[in-house]
Amino acid sequence: MSGVLPQAVPGLTRGAAALVAAALLVPARADGQQGDTAAARLPAVEVTVSRERGRQPLELPFAITALRPDSARPRQRLVGLDEALFLVPGVAASSRNNPTQDPRISIRGFGARSAFGVRGIHVVRDGIPITLPDGQTPVDFIDLESVGRVEVLRGSAAALYGNAAGGVVELHSEAPPRSAAAGAVRLSAGDDGMRRIGGQAAGTAGAHGWLASATHARSEGFREHARQRTTTVLGRALTTIGATRLAVTATHYEMPLGENPGALTLDQMRDDPAQADAASANRDARKNVSHSLAGVVASRGDGERDLTVVLFGSRRALDNPLPFAIIDVQRASGGAGLRGAMPLALGGMRHRLRAGIDVHHQDDDRRNFENCVNRGAPITTPTPECPVVGVERGVVTVEQRERVTGVGAFLHDEIALGARWRLTAGARYDRVAFDVRDALPADGDQSGERTLHAVSPMAGIVARLSPLAAAYANVSTAFETPTVTELANRPDGSAGLNPELEPQRSVTWELGVRGTTASRLAWDVALFTTRVRDELVPYEAAGGGGRRYFRNAGRTTRRGAEVALASTAGPVELGVAYAWSRFVFDEYVVTSGGTSSDLSGKRIPGIPVHAVQGSATWRHGSLFATVEAAAASAVEARDDGGERINAYEVAHLRVGATSRPGWLAPTIGVQNLFGRRYASSVVVNAQGGRYYEPAPGRTLFVGLAIGSAR
Repeated sequence: MSGVLPQAVPGLTRGAAALVAAALLVPARADGQQGDTAAARLPAVEVTVSRERGRQPLELPFAITALRPDSARPRQRLVGLDEALFLVPGVAASSRNNPTQDPRISIRGFGARSAFGVRGIHVVRDGIPITLPDGQTPVDFIDLESVGRVEVLRGSAAALYGNAAGGVVELHSEAPPRSAAAGAVRLSAGDDGMRRIGGQAAGTAGAHGWLASATHARSEGFREHARQRTTTVLGRALTTIGATRLAVTATHYEMPLGENPGALTLDQMRDDPAQADAASANRDARKNVSHSLAGVVASRGDGERDLTVVLFGSRRALDNPLPFAIIDVQRASGGAGLRGAMPLALGGMRHRLRAGIDVHHQDDDRRNFENCVNRGAPITTPTPECPVVGVERGVVTVEQRERVTGVGAFLHDEIALGARWRLTAGARYDRVAFDVRDALPADGDQSGERTLHAVSPMAGIVARLSPLAAAYANVSTAFETPTVTELANRPDGSAGLNPELEPQRSVTWELGVRGTTASRLAWDVALFTTRVRDELVPYEAAGGGGRRYFRNAGRTTRRGAEVALASTAGPVELGVAYAWSRFVFDEYVVTSGGTSSDLSGKRIPGIPVHAVQGSATWRHGSLFATVEAAAASAVEARDDGGERINAYEVAHLRVGATSRPGWLAPTIGVQNLFGRRYASSVVVNAQGGRYYEPAPGRTLFVGLAIGSAR
């Protein structure tokens, strides 16, 4: 059946195009004031997302987007990573509006299967890997207040980053100011009980720099059973000893309360999108998280010849009651990385060799308990599963130690072919070992081991068309293992590792061109085809209480086109990003209950064929007004195409002032300006039709910045 909600428009309609056009046609003033635009910055910006230092995007054969989240679009709310990834073509970043769930982030379809957290995408913060060796990435603990730059590699990058690198997101902290000390406080409040206070202090003294950031946030949520309380602190110290640059980063995150309202059916969404799923509310589904991370990055060199060493460690404690169980995980992870580059003259050509090795370990102590809370039908007498009445945790159903070790090494060569051409080729070898030890042998020892290997090659070439433009082509690969949770969730209910679930592997062919013009127009166009073998597909089983299981599809093909434009018109900064994504199953047969269904030719669910985003920011002195708009075509919710989530179009507005030293800078904003009712995120293949994760209606917020920070 086709799900059509009130105020929703099927397909990508003329209304959607008009909405984005309206965001881009803000009248320009005649005073000729120019903003610091992406067009003006593109040739000078240097990126590290391709594990390169001292390189500009025009020199690299990859689709790369570099942006400063609070520059062209000032005074963002900083409530989710999806805001920072706005205007990146090919990236679908959607908030689930669920305090227990990270935003769903996918790059060219990688990561779209995620039921929680981020999957298939490699995330790095200040040179320290956030992605775990099994491929899962919790991003809830990332301090967004201190992020000054975001770089996105919009293509397969296993040859550089290894497992779960269908795309790469690198976050960089703001550089400390040149003054000895500066500080700022940001306050915000809004509908649904949203309250947020953040403070930053930073400074520089000679060769030493420092940054400290702290944020406390609380919200009642626009849905029932959706309260949240969080606190995040981050500290960063920079220094230079001789020729070596040192950066030490530490962060800590606490979420003592995060309620899970669950996803809704179409009828529930039509009736009241603010309601909670009954099972989630009755079972008091929620999450309590404590997460700490510390790391040091030491580097020396000038980009042509350099050496970098990374050491890091992390601990995470998770208490996660769900309708089907209570999950308790105590995790320790850490690792090290060594990489370097050196120039070499060989065969009459200039080479630049890059090599590196990464070691990452993950150690989880996992216990699952029966959930003995049922507000709809309270337990009044002891049962074998819940022997003590009134106690939330019942008997232990899973107790096991899960260890994952990832080791990867890569070697790449960049060859200068004259003044205009650069050829890059290389490969990486990865070994990911899973080891599960069952501590409940009463039902049979479910311990197990699996070791997965991959060799991931790539080759690319870039040609400088002019000083401000370049064309490129590449062939790249991606390798993605199931996460330890996906391997442990076995449909037959037993513990241990699923022996039938295989990693997915892909090959991508890509062509692109990017650059700027003298008229301050920046453009980025990319075309790609990706073929995936053994694509990992999520599903839910009847009676599973929402637990997600995974299986492999035979083969899939993804074809896409991405366009990004940025420019200025007097005091107005404009940006637009468009993605066309035709992702289909080539070979996919599902067998259930003795019946087989051939789903070959069906669209891969969760990704719209058309998606467009636009923004316009008008500035006058320290004053600004920003309009953002987004539209997307309908998406499939099930592999068989039997449920389609409606298209949507939405707009946001912010007006206010950017802060200067000693100034008060207010902001007033409206999210979902026209009050559209739509699902901002989709739970793919959910049981019982619970596909819809609704977005809030029209939401007002106000903010006040005090001090000299952005």
